[in-house]
Amino acid sequence: MQDKLEKHVARLKHGDMSAFDYVYERTNKTVYFTALYIVRDKMHAEDVLQETYVRALSVLAQYRDGTNFTAWLRTIGRSLALNHLKKSAREVPTDFEAEAYKYGTSETELPVIFDTASKILNEEEYEIIMLCHVAGYKRREVAEMLGMPVSTVTWKNNEALGKLKRHLEKEGTR
Repeated sequence: MQDKLEKHVARLKHGDMSAFDYVYERTNKTVYFTALYIVRDKMHAEDVLQETYVRALSVLAQYRDGTNFTAWLRTIGRSLALNHLKKSAREVPTDFEAEAYKYGTSETELPVIFDTASKILNEEEYEIIMLCHVAGYKRREVAEMLGMPVSTVTWKNNEALGKLKRHLEKEGTR
């Protein structure tokens, strides 16, 4: 998988925009879940996702071939998500944003389990759980994306699931 991704990235670097679809399909979920963990809002995470690809395409020449492209993208996405948080902390909410619950705008709300996971798991554990159990990637694929051994992904996945289970049992929501 990683070799095929690197070939498509190389095509992109040479101006072949038809390679973008493959690159996006293989990397968007990990970038999205990285952003979601930080901004904790689906719409803002989607904005960060789009901005990440725009930024990545503009600085693609800086990517060193043969390194982990997905990790490089995640770094860009993480940085943009953190910048988004800083920017939004300085903004004054509009009346609509402050009272969004009145208008039934639940599309920005995270499902309870996602919200719980984002609060009790560290970023790496959260990303592994989301990629394995929500996005449907195999642990082998997640290991390649995150640049770690499959055994580490399996261990962290099991540890994170255990943390979630213990927390939910403690809270009595299970």
